[in-house]
Amino acid sequence: MESNKILSSDILDIVFDGRNKEYGAYQLRKTYNKRLSIALITTASVCILLFAGYILANSLNKGDETKEMVVQDVQLEEIKQEEKREEPPPPPPPKPPDPPKVEMAKFTPPKIVKDEEVKEDEKPPEVEKLEETKIGTVNQEGVKDEGIVAPPVEDAGKGVVEAPKKVEEDWDKTFTKVEIESEYPGGAPAWMRYLNKTLRYPQEAIDNEVQGTVVIQFIVDKEGMVSEVEAISGPEELRSEAIRVIKKSGKWEPAVQNGRKVKSYKKQPIVFRLETDG
Repeated sequence: MESNKILSSDILDIVFDGRNKEYGAYQLRKTYNKRLSIALITTASVCILLFAGYILANSLNKGDETKEMVVQDVQLEEIKQEEKREEPPPPPPPKPPDPPKVEMAKFTPPKIVKDEEVKEDEKPPEVEKLEETKIGTVNQEGVKDEGIVAPPVEDAGKGVVEAPKKVEEDWDKTFTKVEIESEYPGGAPAWMRYLNKTLRYPQEAIDNEVQGTVVIQFIVDKEGMVSEVEAISGPEELRSEAIRVIKKSGKWEPAVQNGRKVKSYKKQPIVFRLETDG
């Protein structure tokens, strides 16, 4: 482009000087402002139309809502509720008849006194009469005793009430149920350390891939000594090793019953598990 035309030329003419203006880019940039104006005007027109439609629709809806509403008063009639009548309570059940009185003969401990000092009411009843009469603390007329349970006769507080006999607990027996069971000294953590140190997996069980839980039953005496060790469940290949571990475990903490150390049975499970590679 000639130098005397640069100041009067458009910036696009300067950029596209000597290039193919028919390719399209020149025309797009040339008409950019025009197309932008058309787009803005179109968008504004659409927004104005939508806004006008919204206002028109609201005005039509308001016209429908101006209809007069008629409200009618409704008078509720007073409803009288019937008073509930309290039903009388049912009559008490009839009193069962009193059991028949059983013929009783008063028995008094024999005393050795003179014949003239014996009172008439203190004479012991005849033996023949006692065979058909129930012995009691007073004389009472009634039916013969044929298995009828007679009511207790009040003795006006003169009888002797025996105190209940206290059953003494045999503290030397072997208890099957106790308040606090015997346990290995140190509790579960110490027991696991002992097993990891002492337990040996039998080779026969390893070869046959035998595993499981063996339950050992034994007795722990008052001093904590272990005796009568036997396996009551579990694989046969593992029982001998479980018994050996219990016998070698030393003293245990004895069980406690009513605050006393007692001899008791103990069931201890021992788990045998093969570790698999994987």
